Amino acid sequence: MKDFFYGIQDLFVDYLFAPYDMLRELQLDSWFGANVVSWLFIAIFAVLFAYWMKQLSLFDPEH
Repeated sequence: MKDFFYGIQDLFVDYLFAPYDMLRELQLDSWFGANVVSWLFIAIFAVLFAYWMKQLSLFDPEH
């Protein structure tokens, strides 16, 4: 049973958290490069928010 939990640990630490480790190392070299992910999420949010507002305007009774 202990090997099962060590397997889960290896999966997360060695494989699934690897992108976060790369971003942490990139931050020391390039602040802009490390924050591209944040800017990407902000851009996606802005597009989705605009789409949501457009869809809400379709149901406006005074429209």
